[in-house]
Amino acid sequence: MQAVFITGHGGNEVVAVGERPRPMRGPGEVLVRLQAATLNQVDLYMRDSGAGITHRLPQIMGLDGAGIVEEVDADEPLLAPGQQVVLHPGIACGRCEFCQRGQGVLCTAIQYLGEHRDGTLAEYVSVPARNVFPMPAHLSHAEAAALGVNHLTAWRMLFTKAQIKPWETVLIFGIGGGVSLAALQLARLAGARVIVTSRTDAKLQRALQMGADHAIDSATRDVAKEVMALTGGRGVDVVIENVGAAVWSGAMKSLVRGGRLVTCGATSGDQPPADLRRIFIRQLQILGSTLGDLDEFAALLSLVRRTGLRPVIDAAFPMAEAHAALDRLGAVDRFGKVAITIADGAR
Repeated sequence: MQAVFITGHGGNEVVAVGERPRPMRGPGEVLVRLQAATLNQVDLYMRDSGAGITHRLPQIMGLDGAGIVEEVDADEPLLAPGQQVVLHPGIACGRCEFCQRGQGVLCTAIQYLGEHRDGTLAEYVSVPARNVFPMPAHLSHAEAAALGVNHLTAWRMLFTKAQIKPWETVLIFGIGGGVSLAALQLARLAGARVIVTSRTDAKLQRALQMGADHAIDSATRDVAKEVMALTGGRGVDVVIENVGAAVWSGAMKSLVRGGRLVTCGATSGDQPPADLRRIFIRQLQILGSTLGDLDEFAALLSLVRRTGLRPVIDAAFPMAEAHAALDRLGAVDRFGKVAITIADGAR
């Protein structure tokens, strides 16, 4: 089968498009004929470093994907050949203490597609049936694939971790990235007031068109001061961020007393000043979050079906142009997800 895979680490030259063995479906697994996938920051990390992630080379890339059920156990009650499906990318062990209490996302032996096992940038992938969900009918394959990482991550950050309320105000850093856009869409559906930041005016304008209440140019304005002006000196209830060190100070200063900061990344550095006095005096909550559980994914898909939500796709590339797609993922002006179309018939 055709796939996009890495043969080493250190740049585009280690990414190959070519033949890899078709996966063998095991008992309890579903073989999915993939139609589309979307790229994530970890794809760039796997290409450039991969440090700290246990994997074998060559490694098929890609975390999220959507496609068609090719093979499934005859007694599987919820899935059937020919069904349109979307994947949850985290394969939990099912046996550790966290899995036993229904928190598979905290599994001590979790394996992510495209990181610890072959991923979705391929014609086929085989995963446990519990990781395969019916695809919302109104979405394209690329849009459906986008839900599996960014929207699921934003869902857990907003609803499980921050437990956002309709009357609250949310500050979202770095609008234009996948998680930030997903958080904007979900926070608006929850009824919250949303403030976004970006260093690019075009992104701010698009976010306002999508329903953001206020937009702050972080290249020219002090975010915390702008937030205080917009909230009458109060601050926001929730901060959603995945940037890390570059925005940490402004994020902390933007919070109301007792506010919650939820982080899922550190693209600008992972060692910001702790600002401990601010944390304990103002009784702030700092919450880490990664991906989401299977039940959270089911709840997200239900919301998507009810509301007609559509993830934002920046650009789509055929699998043969994987290098260009990875370059686009790192582009400053990217707004939304970069998709890889795997099958000619993908919708």
